[in-house]
Amino acid sequence: MKICVVGTGYVGLVVGACLAEMGNCVTCVDKDKSKLEKLHRGVIPIFEPGLEELILQNVQEKRLFFTDNIGTALKKALVCFIAVGTPQAEDGSADLSAVYSVAEEIGKNIENYTVVVDKSTVPVGTAEKVTEIIKKYAKCEFDVVSNPEFLKQGAAVEDFLKPDRVVIGSNSPKSTQIMQDLYSPFLRTGNPVIIMDVKSAEMTKYAANSFLAVKISFANEIANICEKVGADAEMVRIGMCSDKRIGSKFLFPGLGYGGSCFPKDVKAMIKTAKDYGCGSNLLDAADYVNKKQRELFISKIIKRFGENLTGVTFGVWGLAFKPKTNDMREAPSITIVNALLERGAKIQAYDPKAFESAMLIFGDKIEYMKNSYEALKDADCLLLLTEWNEFRRPDFEKISALMRQLIIFDGRNQFDAKKLKSRGFEYYCVGKSA
Repeated sequence: MKICVVGTGYVGLVVGACLAEMGNCVTCVDKDKSKLEKLHRGVIPIFEPGLEELILQNVQEKRLFFTDNIGTALKKALVCFIAVGTPQAEDGSADLSAVYSVAEEIGKNIENYTVVVDKSTVPVGTAEKVTEIIKKYAKCEFDVVSNPEFLKQGAAVEDFLKPDRVVIGSNSPKSTQIMQDLYSPFLRTGNPVIIMDVKSAEMTKYAANSFLAVKISFANEIANICEKVGADAEMVRIGMCSDKRIGSKFLFPGLGYGGSCFPKDVKAMIKTAKDYGCGSNLLDAADYVNKKQRELFISKIIKRFGENLTGVTFGVWGLAFKPKTNDMREAPSITIVNALLERGAKIQAYDPKAFESAMLIFGDKIEYMKNSYEALKDADCLLLLTEWNEFRRPDFEKISALMRQLIIFDGRNQFDAKKLKSRGFEYYCVGKSA
């Protein structure tokens, strides 16, 4: 099948590479010529495990192509995915200007029947608007379907190749059949293709992300109560997640959720509810708890070191919003590091993949170290902000020799408090009394 994918961000590149891997001929379109030039040279602009190998292999096999010419890409394409960004607007809604711009370009360039797929995360009613825009220009038949992505950064390739389910929102039997054929190689294990109307599919993505965001905020609120009453949040979590009705995923307390999806999707859902005169008390609370979680972590640090942090050096482990990605969007590290810088602190940071992204945010305000131990040289405190695997079993004897003061603030509850205290460390985490 000939496929066009508009947008070469996290979603577009994963969609394009994975569809090409199944033998389809895929052309990815982007206006950013510098990004395209890098892709042609085999330089992948994002870090996602397994993605680079997939792209290079399929480019070599001549199944995956890149261009800035949407007309060329659409010429023989049966399916066109819209996978451009939908960032948060000032009022909390999703900014759909890029989606609508692509819809106009599709309308002007399609010559044969095409299934236009909203792959970007978009609010209810977007497919209708995209249809209206394309209709103004198109001289041939087309259908617009909603096919929301459920890709976790750090596991996006695996999620696409082995999906839990595929949701297809379609009001046309013809486009439904084409989408089922397209996804059939990915669902040989029997996981379902769920067919529904377009608006329900659009809503499903926001509902799923909002639920997970609520779950994370719930875990953090319980952890904060545990600290006050003297309970152990980790024991409480284990006790809860052993209940099959609850499950273990997204119940880890920490610094709150970040990234490109949860923060903006929760706010977009709140805005949609407001626009339609519905209450969103639970989502409002989840958003509030998430913001507050970072402030609480900062307040613990200030309580230990004081408001004036001049002369205090913090070794930071992890800057990306989660491990296995270089994405810094809405990362807790941004709020925490900026709060410490404002108080005069010195920051020595290390992240395995997010240096370039971090430099666009912090510039020369912080020092970027070559490895985790270098970040701790003469440091007064270690801040663990992202739980990369390489931070799980560090050499604490080596750390003791490097640090000026043996103090650790663990935002991910990764270390064993008893062992650290026996080695002479002060240890602070989330959900347990110090």
